Amino acid sequence: MDTRISRRALLKSGGVLVVSLGLGRLGERVVRAQPAPADAALGKTVAADAVDGFLAIHPDGAVTLFSGKVDLGTGVRAGLRQMVAEELDVPIARIRMVEGDTALTPDQGSTAGSYTIARGGVTIRQAAATARGALLRLAAERLGRAATDLEVVDGVARVKGGGPALSYGDLIGGQRFDLPIDPKAPRKKPADYRIVGRPVPRPDLPAKVTGQHLYVHDFVLPNMLHGRVIRPPAIGATLLSVDERSVSAIPGVVQIVRIKNFLAVAAEREWNAVRAARALRASWSTGSGLPDRAALFDTVRAGAVVRDQTIAKHGDVTAALAGSGRLLAATYQWPIQTHGSMGPSCAVAEVTADRATIWTASQATHRFQSAFARMLGLPKEKVRLIYLDGAGCYGMNGHEDAAADAALMSKALGRPVRVQWSRQDEHGWDPKGPPQLLDLRAALDAQGEIVAWQAQAWLPANTAGLPHIPLLAPEAAGIDQSIGQASGMIQQNTDPPYRIPNVEAVVHWLRDTPLRPSNIRAPGKIANTFATESFFDEVAAAAGQDPLAFRLRYLADPRGIEVLQRTAARLGWTPRPSPQRADPKGSVLRGQGIAYVHYKHDEAYVAMGMEVEVERGSGRVRVRRVVCAHDCGLIINPDGLRSQIEGCIIQTLSRALLEEVTFDRSRVTSVDWASYPILKFPDVPVIEIELIDRPDEPPVGAGEPASAPVAAALANAIFDATGARLRTVPFRPNRVKAALEARRA
Repeated sequence: MDTRISRRALLKSGGVLVVSLGLGRLGERVVRAQPAPADAALGKTVAADAVDGFLAIHPDGAVTLFSGKVDLGTGVRAGLRQMVAEELDVPIARIRMVEGDTALTPDQGSTAGSYTIARGGVTIRQAAATARGALLRLAAERLGRAATDLEVVDGVARVKGGGPALSYGDLIGGQRFDLPIDPKAPRKKPADYRIVGRPVPRPDLPAKVTGQHLYVHDFVLPNMLHGRVIRPPAIGATLLSVDERSVSAIPGVVQIVRIKNFLAVAAEREWNAVRAARALRASWSTGSGLPDRAALFDTVRAGAVVRDQTIAKHGDVTAALAGSGRLLAATYQWPIQTHGSMGPSCAVAEVTADRATIWTASQATHRFQSAFARMLGLPKEKVRLIYLDGAGCYGMNGHEDAAADAALMSKALGRPVRVQWSRQDEHGWDPKGPPQLLDLRAALDAQGEIVAWQAQAWLPANTAGLPHIPLLAPEAAGIDQSIGQASGMIQQNTDPPYRIPNVEAVVHWLRDTPLRPSNIRAPGKIANTFATESFFDEVAAAAGQDPLAFRLRYLADPRGIEVLQRTAARLGWTPRPSPQRADPKGSVLRGQGIAYVHYKHDEAYVAMGMEVEVERGSGRVRVRRVVCAHDCGLIINPDGLRSQIEGCIIQTLSRALLEEVTFDRSRVTSVDWASYPILKFPDVPVIEIELIDRPDEPPVGAGEPASAPVAAALANAIFDATGARLRTVPFRPNRVKAALEARRA
């Protein structure tokens, strides 16, 4: 692709850029709150194949990065800046960033799947490489030198060894590139990196720790109302009647909004909206009914199957199982879990007759643009979603639902509306990570070698694309959403990463799941790896083999071998079969466990080792130490990567030890931190991380992979300590104690 441009052509094609810098935090607010009509006049493209879609250079040499991917608290604001700064040779401090604004940023898909750096960042980096090449050619023309005679230092193109120089601001400040992204534009070689691969502090932390950061909860518009939605007492209930007089004594209540089964109150002040929502008397029908939670996995197994999908198949599993000397079988169960976001969801919407602007913490602003346009009866181009930070989610929690609440209310009332959920709303009504059920079978020959492996999984069916998750507000209001389910690629890693001659993995896709599903962190892969790696330990124990050596015997990938070996070395692994011989009179049992995943079979390599203590009398599990070796290719920001891995480990330990949604036949009952406990600070173990940097490999992301082997490593360590195999999460003390007692019986 020929991307040469002349100075004259470049200047003739110029236009005014959208963002002006130098205003600090106030400037960011102005950019985010800029009215949509101005965008077209200012000429900002959002084309995902154009340099101008992602980058703007200002007269003072500052750079604005427009990213369709957003920072959900993962620290990618630093990493993406590093990638741009490296290719453009500009200081990171000169780079500002606009995220997830459908009017200003290209559609790069939702922020999910550990793809922000791996896909979004790589595209942005290529845009920066294209821009740098164009700027060097322009500088060469103006300086009368060959481009190869020039170098760039801190955004200034100069003759090597000294001489005339031109800054990027001098060359193109305030003008457009009008260039497509050149996929062949040369990027820097790893040996020349000065910024990528080095620790860089997160730019958002100073304002966050001083309470000055702008969250969506803080966002205020003139003439804004506060809204609260009244949910039915039972899932599937319909609204029969409303007594509006029941809130007449509460001051400042502007209006009750009722659209079929959607019921909400709006007030001038937030507390009055809360009071009105609590006081409003409404009559509802009975709900549609939920299954018996005690028999949840029986319900899953008996569910209507819409189709079967073979995930992996090679060799002849049926024959190998029939002809083997020893068969092993086990069933693993993963419960329904909520996101448990520390702050309830919030959104602000301003909807008029011909357009809508919605401020939301959604991780998929571009994807939901169409969904909100359909809900509001507006053309897609008239609906603008603007990302603002909210509580962490790691998958779709209540952010999009709160935004739909606010949008529907704003349309009905003709004023901007802010909706904030309560803790009971968040735990009770956010979409959940669905239950997963896996049956595994393996066959050993007379020499103790694995000759066959079979996996069957029962999972809720998915439809492509996040916009099709039924949002609560339009569903209640009777607005068509093309309803479907999207809980993520939960079938991945159902099959083992090891060389086994006969393997079959099948998913039975179910029509329904008890509660509205969601893509919760590392969707599906945690449960699948929990089953696969736990069962691999079971097979190793049956063969009388050391769990680490047994894994290495069936691995061929050198990167997988390395993460396992590094984890074992740092953990101080002692080769031996598991379980170890415990003191029969000891009150505290100790053990080590290890697990491995090649995430999605084509991304990061992670090995996890754990040291645990189990109280024999109470069944309480204490994780004392966690060691993780992590290989995600090129490391952009090692500090950010460590934080991501630590977050994966801590959050998944919480999910494995404590977290389970409870419900009765009508609704969710685990609606606070007492009924849905999470890991507390005193229970956070020592975490040691081995980072393996591979500068010549592409970055493959780190927001999810380290989550996948956590539960398996934990279960394997408990087995090593106690000889009791836990196959159902969470490992609460009562469940562990029951397993210990069953083993002694």
